[in-house]
Amino acid sequence: MAEKFYITTAIAYASRKPHVGNTYEIVLTDAIARFQRLIGKDVFFLTGTDEHGQKIEECAKDAGISPQSYVDGVAAEVREIWEMMNTSFDHFIRTTDKEHKETVQKIFKKLYDQGDIYKSEYEGMYCVPCESFFTETQLNDGCCPDCGRPVKRTKEEAYFFKMSNYQERLIKHIEEHPDFIQPEARKKEMLNNFLLPGLQDLCVSRTSFKWGVPVTFDDNHVIYVWIDALSNYITALGYDTENPGELYKKYWPANVHIIGKDILRFHTIYWPIMLMALGEPLPEKIFGHPWMLAGVDKMSKSKGNVIYAADLVERFGVDATRYYMLHEMPFASDGVITYEILIDRYNSDLANTLGNLVNRTISMINKYFDGKLTKKASENEFDTDLASTAQKAVLGMASLMENLRVADALEEVITLARRSNKYIDETEPWKLAKEDTVRLETVMYHLAESIRIMGVLLRPFMPETAEKIFEQLGLPMQEWESVSAFGGIEDGHKVGTPSPLFARIDKEKLLAELAGTEE
Repeated sequence: MAEKFYITTAIAYASRKPHVGNTYEIVLTDAIARFQRLIGKDVFFLTGTDEHGQKIEECAKDAGISPQSYVDGVAAEVREIWEMMNTSFDHFIRTTDKEHKETVQKIFKKLYDQGDIYKSEYEGMYCVPCESFFTETQLNDGCCPDCGRPVKRTKEEAYFFKMSNYQERLIKHIEEHPDFIQPEARKKEMLNNFLLPGLQDLCVSRTSFKWGVPVTFDDNHVIYVWIDALSNYITALGYDTENPGELYKKYWPANVHIIGKDILRFHTIYWPIMLMALGEPLPEKIFGHPWMLAGVDKMSKSKGNVIYAADLVERFGVDATRYYMLHEMPFASDGVITYEILIDRYNSDLANTLGNLVNRTISMINKYFDGKLTKKASENEFDTDLASTAQKAVLGMASLMENLRVADALEEVITLARRSNKYIDETEPWKLAKEDTVRLETVMYHLAESIRIMGVLLRPFMPETAEKIFEQLGLPMQEWESVSAFGGIEDGHKVGTPSPLFARIDKEKLLAELAGTEE
């Protein structure tokens, strides 16, 4: 029986259309999910939308429609973008789903009945966009420490979760499970800034708005964002406080939650404590990925620097957009997206290095041998080195993907493509065509085999490109086992027809178009 692998994104907040920074998370998670499937695991990949709260209630009011109609529109848009990016999620949960709401009510009641939740009154500074309360000392110049917007003093009756009941247990868990919070710097931040100084009790209900999951035993209250939103990771699997479903028994605990670093506190403190209170196992790993910045700034509508995935796909295609997102985001520090860098990366890595390699190789095999490959053993150090680089790429990529170092894993594939181009320069097939066709057979076979391995390695990152590569090689899509050794193409195999994978982009022309300066 295949080993299970449960992976989730954070659910997208349904207040507005997601920009490319939000879209990065689903593409990153998809690459990891596709890799785990490729190596034979039984993967369940969850994503969805977080659809309750005061901000959404206000957005709907401004739009002159009901909150449900408002979130229906945004959720459809989110799903459309996720599908446009060719992501392979297994389930798309919405927190307005009937089953989710009913389970959240049961969770709230259970926590209340066992004394983890109590009723009191809240007075504090509240940030509507972040759905978060802050003390005066936590504010930055009187504004929200997370988003920088103004806050307003709020006083209302509320239910609270006794976080302190589980604080020591969570500290112990984090210390005993060094990989629980990734990257390492984020773990230190959570321990030093929040856990070790002592946790305040968490406000878990509201009375000042109605757009939320009602508390079953108190009509004035709706369940506040975090118990509602975070529970999606288990409600999607059919969790129930008394009789959890088969999917839950099969896939929980999650192998990894992929989230933005700005919501790390909620996922590494509130969520594990909720699970401890419910008597459920904790996720194995929580990865707080960095942000994708527009130039030097975080993307925001107010700054006018928002880029949407659809704009990139229209100009560069799905796989090139996926490539940029995955390749340019470091493991632990913020990445940058600008059209200038994107065009440069597209032309250098995709059009020149990868696309040109495939096109040249398939063209030469057709030109010199009528498309037929002759399987030959290595004859010299160039052949041996190319095969060795291919095997290093397989092992390196697998190890890096297991450690969530997706950008570095993708670079392994590009390194193999660069080595293959260098191999063409070293062996000079155009000269061999005139002088030594027997040697040329070896060279063509080695190039085709290197490209075959690249095709398999690219499947998690650029699935459409991988398909096109196999089509041009004249082979069916191949599985992970096929790259365990160099030499998988059979003697006498006939390749397909060459076709450019990525056409070069005229940088000046496109930038002029984007700036609106082209006549």
